[in-house]
Amino acid sequence: MQNAFGDTLKEWRGRRRMSQLDLGLAANVSARHISFLETGRSRPSRSMVRLLSESLELPHGARNAFLGAAGFAPAYRKRDLDDADMAHVRAAVDWTLERHDPFPAMALDRHWTVVKANRSGGLLLGGAGVSEGDSLLEALTDAKRMQAVLENWREVAEHMIVRLRTESAHLGGDDVLDATVDRLELALGPRTGGNNHPLPAIIPARYRAGDKVLSFFSTIAQFGSAEDIALSELRIELLFPSDDETRTALFDISRSQAEAK
Repeated sequence: MQNAFGDTLKEWRGRRRMSQLDLGLAANVSARHISFLETGRSRPSRSMVRLLSESLELPHGARNAFLGAAGFAPAYRKRDLDDADMAHVRAAVDWTLERHDPFPAMALDRHWTVVKANRSGGLLLGGAGVSEGDSLLEALTDAKRMQAVLENWREVAEHMIVRLRTESAHLGGDDVLDATVDRLELALGPRTGGNNHPLPAIIPARYRAGDKVLSFFSTIAQFGSAEDIALSELRIELLFPSDDETRTALFDISRSQAEAK
């Protein structure tokens, strides 16, 4: 007899590297009950499905699939950012991006598509031939193009591989992210082991801009308590100058553009 929920539960437990006892302790149920759910001897209630989803830290889309496997209706919608009931969220994104100028900032979706960028972010992305609606992942795997834009492309690509693997693991595997990792590893070729020197606090991305090199590190902001699938996957990446030369250059550019208006 097919046991879609049990199979899904077992699969996600394996992805999270949790034993039945681990999951039982996290969800405050017995390991025996977890075993019964996986074999189909017990059927879960809707509240139990949601409890296990929380304990397994499932992304919202996977929680809908988990509920469906147990025979329940989905709990989460996927709204477009332009929807009327997303107006406050849209305003928050706009406010954050605008206030971050003259430093670059952009809103990205799950697959690193540029949803929106501020003025400075648009200029920075434009130097790499990227605009709103384009995928940063596609740009990053174009080694020839990115080596012309990023002075330390190899270093950035190596860190991106780690970051994308982590994001994919959280999602339970993602074909787009995994394929990007494969392309980056192919583009990088054989790599030697790291050196024994202490790593710096932050490894910046260094962009070529004419005769200047602009150096940035980034922070990532996400919406807390997001109950919408798209909103839970939306993040705002805020870039900050990692040296005084970059900071001065950005303010000079901003001042020149203001005077030209």
